[in-house]
Amino acid sequence: MTDRIYRMRGFWFVAALALSLFLPGQGKAQQAGAKAPAKTPVPAKATAPVDFTGYWVTVITQDWRWRMVTPAKGDYAGVPITAEAKRVADTWDPAKDQASGQACKSYGAPELMHSPTRLHITWQDDNTLKVETDYGMQTRLLHFGGWKGSGASSLQGDSVATWEIAKSPGLDFGRPPEDGEEKAQPQRYGDIKVITDHLAAGYLRKNGVPYSANAVMTEYWDLFKEPNGDQRIMLAMRVADPVYLTTPWVTVLQFKKEPDNSKWDPSPCNPKW
Repeated sequence: MTDRIYRMRGFWFVAALALSLFLPGQGKAQQAGAKAPAKTPVPAKATAPVDFTGYWVTVITQDWRWRMVTPAKGDYAGVPITAEAKRVADTWDPAKDQASGQACKSYGAPELMHSPTRLHITWQDDNTLKVETDYGMQTRLLHFGGWKGSGASSLQGDSVATWEIAKSPGLDFGRPPEDGEEKAQPQRYGDIKVITDHLAAGYLRKNGVPYSANAVMTEYWDLFKEPNGDQRIMLAMRVADPVYLTTPWVTVLQFKKEPDNSKWDPSPCNPKW
């Protein structure tokens, strides 16, 4: 009887081993558990909590004398520059920039957003927000979806964007709807966080205040509505540069939405203006 039991155990062991060899995937699934299918990422355009598209114009209420006109040479007030940055700025010569093919050197992303410009914002594709300017005819691309840049330096650099989304406060989402009342849907709102690096060296101000290729720009794009219905973008910007800034340069910019493109006026780069 005992020999028979051992023979039966040996038979089932060999059978199980053979089955595992023919069905290796099933054996692994039983041991590790079946993996859930990967979810397809939802495009940034589809998850946008607010709409930044349209035409916008700069509203200059801060640093007017440095933004509306080219500051005088040597006027660096308000920017925390290093001694080396001052030395470089003191050699600024717009004619040399023009002659060397660098007429757009002051139109890099950090200075571009401070300029008296209009923006045209559209979705280039489901994960790329395109920001065009009439001033200098520049284009910034804000890439969502975990985009990885090429790493090559350029005027507008590599901009990686993410939605920061929250629910509107003060709404009782947990209360069940009463008879005849539709279920309340949470209002979504949020901003865009943008980190830009791989910038080609340029100017923080048109009078030659420099930033280096090591500069990193962080932005927060917020959308809000005035009591009269006007829409505005509030753009908080932080530029950090270990070469030319003693501390990060922090500014807040505003843009007002326009009804159409009737005032859109593209003009090429001009190092003197």
